Amino acid sequence: MTAPLRLAVLISGSGRTLQNLIAEIAAGTLDARIVAVVASKPEATGRTFALAARIPVAEIHRADFPGPKAYGRAVDAALAPHAPDLIVLAGFIHYLALPDRWRGHVVNIHPALLPRFGGRGMYGDRVHAAVLAAGESESGCTVHRVDDVYDHGAILLQKRVPVLPGDTPATLGARVFEAEKQAYPEALRRLISERTR
Repeated sequence: MTAPLRLAVLISGSGRTLQNLIAEIAAGTLDARIVAVVASKPEATGRTFALAARIPVAEIHRADFPGPKAYGRAVDAALAPHAPDLIVLAGFIHYLALPDRWRGHVVNIHPALLPRFGGRGMYGDRVHAAVLAAGESESGCTVHRVDDVYDHGAILLQKRVPVLPGDTPATLGARVFEAEKQAYPEALRRLISERTR
């Protein structure tokens, strides 16, 4: 029997995606273990979910580092003792430059149907506002591998939601997040299944 997939989760905000993953693991629907959480901003309140679940939290604030490579080295050093199999970006808003050994072992979820509405600065309500401004009839979320370009790596899974008349960035965002709550665990289950073949 294969050991649970060891996850390190990186957050920048409320941690609701982290909370969802913790709940999926606790319910037995995701064969994984979160071995560490990294909070990139002092206001990343999501750390409270990790602490409540007795998951180690490293406070590594992006603003304390001169560039993405220095920040990536600090994150890598903090994660090394926990030996994660996969890094999961969960509302993590910074460019992440990790050592090459992590290539192919970092995933992200984006609140739109990539390749559209992605890139630097495209997160949260900015994404949903752009979708609405473009007059799209649908939106959704994308789970993808992380490479050296914002929101660019190989797509693992997408879920679609309708854009409804009268939608605001907040109402569309809430609908997209409901899709995210299904998509991220589903994508991780696929990766776990591939790992055990």
